[in-house]
Amino acid sequence: MLAILGWLLGLVIAACLTVAAWPQAFGLEQAPVVAQVVSMRVGVIGIALVLAIVFLCFVGWRRVRPFVLAVVSMLLVFTLVSGGIQVSRGLDDGQAIDRESGDLIVLTWNTLGDRPGAEEIARVIDETGADAVMLPETTLPLGVAVAERLRERGNPFWVHTTDYSPSYGALNTTLMISVELGEYTTDPTVGGTRTLPTIVARPDDGDGPVLVSAHPVAPIPQQMRNWRADLEFVAGLCEAGDSVIMAGDLNSTLDHWADLGVDGGDLGTCHDATSALGAGAVGTWPTWAPPWLGAQIDHVVATADWQPVAARVLTGLDDVGTDHRPVVVQLRQTG
Repeated sequence: MLAILGWLLGLVIAACLTVAAWPQAFGLEQAPVVAQVVSMRVGVIGIALVLAIVFLCFVGWRRVRPFVLAVVSMLLVFTLVSGGIQVSRGLDDGQAIDRESGDLIVLTWNTLGDRPGAEEIARVIDETGADAVMLPETTLPLGVAVAERLRERGNPFWVHTTDYSPSYGALNTTLMISVELGEYTTDPTVGGTRTLPTIVARPDDGDGPVLVSAHPVAPIPQQMRNWRADLEFVAGLCEAGDSVIMAGDLNSTLDHWADLGVDGGDLGTCHDATSALGAGAVGTWPTWAPPWLGAQIDHVVATADWQPVAARVLTGLDDVGTDHRPVVVQLRQTG
């Protein structure tokens, strides 16, 4: 009986570890619990190693030694596989953005309801040379204050904000566009994400990419249905045949997008810039965790006519009030 129970428990452990490592194989990457587990690969790897050490404490017990060794072996295999997946996405956070290149520079930063303040946000925009800035959880008054500071420095921006409640920062999303890119108008006809707002802006003269500042809701238990619907919505924005650049707090990793890619894209036809450039495993949330430990949930994605040249998660701003790190990407138009 003990042997049978050991085999059954071993099979359950093996199944759980397999799903945790690669849920896409079973279509479970957006399932409750699994979605949260796969978001924090390094943290789960750490738990697996601790469990392996705990099990090894029982290796001297002869009756359970085969079971203990089997479980430890499975945990080590899981660690190698999941760690390999994480490393393959890249931990390079030192790439240089060339603001003098003439390429389009995109910055996204969830400001946690205006926490960094106008001066700090303006400084980051100015120093990175960003042309399009996607700011989830940023109100219109703060966006205007940032634009005023940039105008004083000779770097004017248009400001677009959509809100579901102007007084509550998390229910605001702002998109800032350099005047040099021309005039843009928001397009409310395409719809939006359900719980937190997303902005879609189109160039008035038709010359330029569609710019999207996106904010799907987080996959917390009571929002799982809305989270899935939000991801399908933002993926659909990259399937309309337009030239699209989208950025924001997408509250998801590459794992969650397994069934959302189209024609070789990661999210619809859009490709994730940081993973393409070897920075896709640098954690953007939360800021209290080191970059190698956190989740990469803030993204810049673009259709195939935009080639990512450099990408960087800004890891030196962890003490300015928000729990997200900014992501800046240099994109070059290819067609």
